[in-house]
Amino acid sequence: MYLLITFFRNLLYDLGILRSYRFDFPIITVGNITVGGTGKTPHIEYFVRRYSAEGKRVAVVSRGYRRKTKGMVVADSRSTADSIGDEPYQIFRKFPHIMLVADSDRVRAVKYLMAQEAKPDIILLDDGFQYRRLAAGRQVVLVDYGRPIFEDRILPYGRLRECRCGIRRADEVIVSKCPSDISEAAKQQWAQRLGLPERIELRFSTLDFLPPRNIFSGEPLDMDGKHDLHVITGVVRADSLYDYLRPFATTMERTAFADHHRFSARDIEFINLLADRGTTIIVTEKDASKLVAASTLSPAARRQLYSVEVRVRFV
Repeated sequence: MYLLITFFRNLLYDLGILRSYRFDFPIITVGNITVGGTGKTPHIEYFVRRYSAEGKRVAVVSRGYRRKTKGMVVADSRSTADSIGDEPYQIFRKFPHIMLVADSDRVRAVKYLMAQEAKPDIILLDDGFQYRRLAAGRQVVLVDYGRPIFEDRILPYGRLRECRCGIRRADEVIVSKCPSDISEAAKQQWAQRLGLPERIELRFSTLDFLPPRNIFSGEPLDMDGKHDLHVITGVVRADSLYDYLRPFATTMERTAFADHHRFSARDIEFINLLADRGTTIIVTEKDASKLVAASTLSPAARRQLYSVEVRVRFV
């Protein structure tokens, strides 16, 4: 049933029965055809860095998944994960110079940005590949190296959000989360299995982890010694984070929540208890974006809470 719904919806857009809005303006969509875990946010951040370094004014448009607000919200110094969403807030905390708009109506958000006196030079559309109401100038699709789409199935039997053939709407496909030493033979195998038309650019990226920093002070964790670690995550997959941290751990415990987890009062009590025991607590950047607003964290927890920044590198 889900396959039929997505197939006919895409067909209606392909035939022009459902309208797609086009703007004579650089808009890049960064999305996927699977449910979560492909690394969209680090790739959005990669493009923000790239275009900002070129002197361009960059804007990001996101629906702001699981935010507590409605309608269009323009990020500013008062924004929180609750007001614009955890991933958009993660991006805005890191790049406060950009324009960021959270709105489920991405067309309205783009029109708002275009109407500004200091309008952006380029707009990055977060998770917009299935948002066919807006026809971006360039469609970038991420696929997870560890979960090949050619071995996956459509929801609810697998993780595909639409038929695998939908990837042919892309202008660029990035195989994300690759081993840093991926071989040319492996790249060729992926190219063959994906079977993309020649017009679609195929690239491969990996994730680099930066040393943990305190989520409040920004002070780096001493990486010369080893620590009793407790890693708390609210993401789809954290295997690579565990692998990165293991050499620095005397012991390493884990607490894994669902993606986009909202920390409860009981969760904060648990974090405070860990800190009282002298444990170093590691969280993802996405989880840090919510914990920075937790007023009931103890002084010890504030000293011992660290997050690990992730950056994209093409291989």
